[in-house]
Amino acid sequence: MTQTNIYLIIGGVLLLLILFSFRTVQQGTVAIVTIFGKYRRIMSPGLNFKLPIIEQIYKRISIQNRSVELEFTATTQDQANVNFKAMLLFAVLNQDENTLKNVAFKFISEQNLMQALIRTVEGSIRAFVATKKQAEVLSLRTEIVQEVKSHLDSTLEEWGYHLIDLQLNDIAFDEAIMRSMAQVVASNNLKAAAENEGQALLITKTKAAEAEGNAIKIAALAQKEASQLQGQGVALFRQEVAIGMTEAAKEMKVADLDSSLILFSMWTEAMKHFAENGKGNMIFLDGSPDNMQRTMREMMGITHGIDPQGTGKTTGN
Repeated sequence: MTQTNIYLIIGGVLLLLILFSFRTVQQGTVAIVTIFGKYRRIMSPGLNFKLPIIEQIYKRISIQNRSVELEFTATTQDQANVNFKAMLLFAVLNQDENTLKNVAFKFISEQNLMQALIRTVEGSIRAFVATKKQAEVLSLRTEIVQEVKSHLDSTLEEWGYHLIDLQLNDIAFDEAIMRSMAQVVASNNLKAAAENEGQALLITKTKAAEAEGNAIKIAALAQKEASQLQGQGVALFRQEVAIGMTEAAKEMKVADLDSSLILFSMWTEAMKHFAENGKGNMIFLDGSPDNMQRTMREMMGITHGIDPQGTGKTTGN
């Protein structure tokens, strides 16, 4: 082998060593460098130099947000199974050296990390749900998330991660429980509808009773007013009759006529009124001269306070 060939071989080896001394780290990741298996340093994104053969890239760590979907079942205090579907969003806590060392060396592999993370979240939710009753779970999404975060944050920080968000996308009970819950809701709706209908009927009947009572009250007031007016009319009629009779008696006295003629005239007018307005009713009156004389004596006796039987006793005060 000539000296030139030796130089070429040495130059090729050096070139390979130089080429293998540079490594590219993608944006959003960092690289953990070890020397003979021991942690040495961290490579940032971009082009980095490393000692050939001696330094090795142990692991590349993503510092971007990561998500994982969870599906599991929890049991409530009253022994109802609740099916959860959740989405977990997490990331590396920060880019400090100690944090990145924890991320790199706490778990053997990414699979072990995800298994521990999922089981921790499921355990926290199951422990919280076990203290609640079936009817409470559906309205406790926010409380469940807060409970998980309070227990999970400290644990994740020890691993070099932090929980960004936990979304409970679906909370559902077993089919039998869902049917029973639907029946309860339907029965409550029917109960509420019946109560509303009863209230409406009560209001309708109350309003009808009030209207009927008002109508009776108005009719009674009208009847009372009509009776008052009728009584006033009768009183005015009698007053006018008395005034007319008084005037007639004065006229007859001036004319030196017997006032009994007024009574006779009233009696004959009454007979005429009975005959004209009887409407088929029969009234028997004795129209003989004797009966007329007896009637006149009785009327005169009432007028002058004399006993109509001629006994001389007065009938008035």
